[in-house]
Amino acid sequence: MAINTIKDVLLWCVGINYAVLFIWFGVFVFARKWLYGMHVRWFKLSVETFDIIHYVGMAVYKIGIILFNLVPLIALYLVS
Repeated sequence: MAINTIKDVLLWCVGINYAVLFIWFGVFVFARKWLYGMHVRWFKLSVETFDIIHYVGMAVYKIGIILFNLVPLIALYLVS
């Protein structure tokens, strides 16, 4: 596979993953009661626990995007 193809794929991955992260954040901020109500149906969660789970989940997802998509993309741009 050519380096340009890998760079294109990683760039698309970064874009799609950040779009998912922004949608998740938007739903968490603007439709929080609905999202909490949906989760409470299946699990017994306090509001604080729900907030922590989503905050940590978004942080881990963001770190994953940076580690597995953005850093390799920057490295390929620096090498080529």
